[in-house]
Amino acid sequence: MTGESRAGTLPDIRVAAGWTFAGLAAGLLSGLALQASAPLSSWASPVLAVTEPVGSLWLKALQMTILPLVSALIFIGVVQAAQTASAGGMARRTLAIFAGVSIAGALVSVLLTPMLLQAFPVPAGAAAALSGESAAGATALPGFADFLGALIPANVIEAAAGGAILPVVLFMALFALAASRLAEEPVRMLYALFEAIAGAMMVVIGWVLALAPIGVFALATGVAAQSGAAVVALLGHYIVIVSIAGVAVVAGAYLLAILAARLTALAFTRAVLPAQAVAISTQSSLASLPAMLAACRRLGLRESSAGFVLPLAVALLRATSPAMNLAVVIYVASMTGVALTPAAMSAGIAVSMLAMLGSPSLPGTISFVAATGPIALAMGVPIEPLALLVAVEMLPDVVRTVGNVTMDVAVTATIDKRSE
Repeated sequence: MTGESRAGTLPDIRVAAGWTFAGLAAGLLSGLALQASAPLSSWASPVLAVTEPVGSLWLKALQMTILPLVSALIFIGVVQAAQTASAGGMARRTLAIFAGVSIAGALVSVLLTPMLLQAFPVPAGAAAALSGESAAGATALPGFADFLGALIPANVIEAAAGGAILPVVLFMALFALAASRLAEEPVRMLYALFEAIAGAMMVVIGWVLALAPIGVFALATGVAAQSGAAVVALLGHYIVIVSIAGVAVVAGAYLLAILAARLTALAFTRAVLPAQAVAISTQSSLASLPAMLAACRRLGLRESSAGFVLPLAVALLRATSPAMNLAVVIYVASMTGVALTPAAMSAGIAVSMLAMLGSPSLPGTISFVAATGPIALAMGVPIEPLALLVAVEMLPDVVRTVGNVTMDVAVTATIDKRSE
């Protein structure tokens, strides 16, 4: 499922992201003005009395889409992966290599991001305002025994109603694996059902994101009114920290191309640079596919390898997703004062890997909350700050797409080399 027909065309999404960013800027300016005038003005409180419930309603509209969308996308992704794995040796090698690089990226993220946040802490003034009451409402992290016991719920419906996302995600993955063992017709019917559910939820998200300029404006106004200019520093700090996780994936792609595919750094750079330029301009792996195919031709890779691996990677696999989505959640945890245990990190890695399978190959703004929300819930981290961070996702998303495109070409070159 690519999502174009359900969530709007690529230009539509980019325009919506631009309006959302404009709403953020306007909200920050309005909040700063309110903060400056609050001691002298009687209209600051009435304005905030309107913006706060508006922002809260928009946030709830985003939250209500997470569970049904993620459940449907995980079913679709796991079924696709299972069918791909049965398609032959090249398919299994592709899935294995992508699983390896994705796990490696996730591990680098859970090690690197806390180190960066320790060296360069989240700006405190804005963090308190942006987290609001979410830190106080965050669920206490369980011990390791409780964590293991919660993986298998006695009642998956009750777990879903209680916001326990990890057992729901694992249940959907097991359900999808079991469904893939059925006869062709039942699998097709179930796949069509969940594809329809995912499609309908993407439409709902499209409607919610159409209101994003208003919702983000309202949220930003309240945050800036409380924290002042510190919120601008926080958003810039967030963009840098999360983008570093994506840069690490890009570096890993170059290492893979050099060590596994036996390419020189110069040859790989020259070949992949035009595809990276397309990735920067479109923020879409899907739109970058023709440029990636051209990069493979410049590297002298076989058409059979590029023609199989790249479409599979674009449809199913996104190398930067686990690393950068985990970095987002770890950042929010640091911002809201949530301590992350090894069990919480393990849960985040597991959910990030499964969520990767169902993410649409479109600009990250449309899938940001759906991709990071389940990880946050699984790790016991509040998801409320994600509603404001989505407004600046268009900037880290450039790094996401460049990392995905670069890794896709590197993996294709590696598969081609191993198929000789």
